[in-house]
Amino acid sequence: MSVSDSETSSHGGEYKMFRQVTRDRLLYEMIKASHSKESRSMWKVLIMDRVTMKVISHSCKMADITDQGVSLVEQVFKRRQPMPGMDVVYFVQPTDENLALFMHDMTGRTPMYKKAFVYFSSPIPKDFIGRIKADTTVIPRIGGLSEMNLEYFPIENQVFVTDHERALEELYGDDADTTPEYDVCLREMAIRVATVFASLKEFPNVRYRVKPTDGSVETTFRELVPKKLALAIWEYIKSYQHTIPNFPQSETCELLIVDRSVDLVAPVIHEWTYDAMCHDLVDLDGNKYTMEVPNKSGGAPERKDFLLEDHDPVWLEMRHLHIADASERLSDKMDTLMSTNKVAQLQQKDKSELSTRDIQQMVQAMPAFNEQKEKLSLHVEIAGKINKVIAEEGLRDLGQIEQDIVFGDAGNKELLEFLEEYEDRNVENRLRLMMIYALADPEKFEGDQGAKLMELADLTPQSMIFINNMRLLEGPPKPKKPEPSGGFLKGKKKANTALRKDKQGEEETWALFRFFPVLEELLEKIDKNEMPKDEYECINESESSSSGRPAGPGGRTGRGGGQIRSRRKAAQTKSDDGHSSDSVVKNATVDLKHLGQRIFVFIIGGATRSELRICHKLTAKLKREIVLGSTSIDDPPNYITKVKMLSFSGYGC
Repeated sequence: MSVSDSETSSHGGEYKMFRQVTRDRLLYEMIKASHSKESRSMWKVLIMDRVTMKVISHSCKMADITDQGVSLVEQVFKRRQPMPGMDVVYFVQPTDENLALFMHDMTGRTPMYKKAFVYFSSPIPKDFIGRIKADTTVIPRIGGLSEMNLEYFPIENQVFVTDHERALEELYGDDADTTPEYDVCLREMAIRVATVFASLKEFPNVRYRVKPTDGSVETTFRELVPKKLALAIWEYIKSYQHTIPNFPQSETCELLIVDRSVDLVAPVIHEWTYDAMCHDLVDLDGNKYTMEVPNKSGGAPERKDFLLEDHDPVWLEMRHLHIADASERLSDKMDTLMSTNKVAQLQQKDKSELSTRDIQQMVQAMPAFNEQKEKLSLHVEIAGKINKVIAEEGLRDLGQIEQDIVFGDAGNKELLEFLEEYEDRNVENRLRLMMIYALADPEKFEGDQGAKLMELADLTPQSMIFINNMRLLEGPPKPKKPEPSGGFLKGKKKANTALRKDKQGEEETWALFRFFPVLEELLEKIDKNEMPKDEYECINESESSSSGRPAGPGGRTGRGGGQIRSRRKAAQTKSDDGHSSDSVVKNATVDLKHLGQRIFVFIIGGATRSELRICHKLTAKLKREIVLGSTSIDDPPNYITKVKMLSFSGYGC
């Protein structure tokens, strides 16, 4: 039972990006390779369960699957018509239910399919082979039986989720560690993350976050979640060294495991990129946006669904830009299209002036023009909606106070002044602001002070419970650091409540583009091999010291064995075309031939759009593919709903 011998990891062979590797394994290693010599038909049936159906749908299009000879896609648990003349590919989880359904399909005198090729999405229980061998009628009908080891959901080129939407509740809620859901969630999560490394044939340095403690406060079960997940993943990965041919025996990449407490600001602060604002302020169904388009028959406009995904070049260009930058570029693109496109120019002419040749050219070019115009119109409409919400809800002023609090430029006085003047009635916006302030200055939320702040923010007492839920994800309150002694300070004094320090040597072209997630600093430290060992323990180093073997490479070595250099560029400036140089970096095409070792980061409890953006940005900057994994991708409304559902009784505030 093995995966393909093809080299896909960053330690050798042709380099392929994360999602491409996933797609290629499913299409070529599994579907295309599953064909019996005696079969007369090139067509086959593909059978999946609920989980593997999602794996396939996130990785491949239906056309990709049919190109590899699949004529019918079925669900294993549904009633199906027998097709005894066709081969079948089963891609399912290794569960008792799925095994029983497979055995039922292929046993007896008249099996449902001619030859079965069975691929399990994760390691199989030890008794599975024995149970299959026990039925002598099934064995000759099996063309192949393999552990595919692919059970994650690649939702973007460099992003995957394990689909544990309730991870916060099941792992961090009151007494969560005493429930069966706790163990199931951790086990499934570990399996799915581990199969990422099986697919890419990567053996990682596994680091996990450890909460610093002075010994005065007992470690809680919540603080041990990253360690437990890391150890479980490690066990699966170690087993691959014995079960997967050509799996690396030494470290080839980096894996960092953290939970949501590493940065509680990122999920609630207003992020000002086009991508983040689409998901925060626009009514999307996942990545789907519905827009009215002209009816081709000339009737009333019809509604059409659009997906904001990697196949849309306009989306790829705009998604990580500041909303103001994106709006300007979209407007310029539309103006350019309408002023320079041949079809647009001909449409503006008087019909009597059009020659037969003009009309012929217009008809030929019309489909391409309409497609271009439709894509641009989509994003122009979305950007317009975003800017309307920004104006109506006073988000510029709100965003300014949010970032001032985060960077220590505003405190209690400025917050109170803002609340007195802020007229927007959006309750969630005020709650998000108070959540940020509670993280910056928790003492202000103790006792009656908290109740008064809630009243000033025009929030109900119930909101204090939500704020406490968020704060308690951090664990027990930490002793406040003593204030520095007096002295003469030059410039503006930073409040001691600052949650971030400004990046040295980086200046932003656009206002409200100052915030960055903690993940950015962590990834840069990994690249430089500067992770603090007291906060981020490495399982490999523990194993090395106990076994006496040399430690791994530490993540600095590139594909050719050279050192990866990482230096922050000088202050951001406008390039000749008027766009920020940082934006150019974000949208630069990555040279796959010169990428160093991959860096994987997994966030328990949901990742944010700002963290997703940073992974793309640093991939281009550090020249190392950064793959972000999480239990889910949460936009602020989703995250706040999850925080509201938490139940805590551990610590008082």
